[in-house]
Parts: sequence; C-alpha cells; structure tokens
Amino acid sequence: MTLRVRVWGEHLAEERVAGVAKLYPDGMHEAIASAVREHSREDVDVSTATLSEPQHGLDDDVLAGLDVLVWWGHLAHEHVADDVADRVHEAVLGGMGLVVLHSAHMSKPFRRLMGTTCALRWREEDDVESV
Repeated sequence: MTLRVRVWGEHLAEERVAGVAKLYPDGMHEAIASAVREHSREDVDVSTATLSEPQHGLDDDVLAGLDVLVWWGHLAHEHVADDVADRVHEAVLGGMGLVVLHSAHMSKPFRRLMGTTCALRWREEDDVESV
C-alpha cells in the first residue's frame, strides 16, 4: 500500500527573506519533500502544495486522498483561509496524520486541534525554572 504524503509550505520566505531562495531554489517545501522521498520506503508518494495555490492546494479531494500532511509555516499563519484550516482540522480528526514543522505550532489547523493559542513565552538564559 502506498503512503500518500503532502508537504505544505507557505513559500513566502523564499521571496521575502534575503538569501532564502538561494538556499532553497525550489522552495523549503520541496526540500522537505525531497528529504521524505529520499529517506522513505519505496511505496511513499510525496507531493507538495503552497499558500498561493487555489484552496492552498488542500481541497476536499486532496485531503481525502492523504495519509499524512506535513505543514511548514512561519510568516503567514493568518493568511491561511479559515475554510482550509477547518478542512485540515476535520481531516486530522478523521484519521489523517499531521506533522507540524518549524513555527507551524502557530498554524490555524494546529491551534484548532490543540484548543489553545499555542503561544510561546521566551525565557532568558539567566531565568530560574522550577519543575
């Protein structure tokens, strides 16, 4: 059986952050997808999608056909359409796997799944922590 994986990425840092396009000429989403292809079993089908695609490349048919969605986000969490976030949320509740990378803890689908803001608080080096 083929494992169907889609790597989703904003594909904005490549356009907005100096030097990123040079490091990732095909986009960070494709670099991640290439690594998944290279290090996976032969029966893995990996595709990619980005924010700029219609429905962000995550329409009902696509999500219904996935086993795992890998989500890479950093700059544009609030630009993801609410209906797309809802679809991803429902797909995960229905059994699709979700892997969140980098700052995707702030993505709409992940926050909905966690039921919290997922906001982080940074600590300074000399702070005291009690556990």
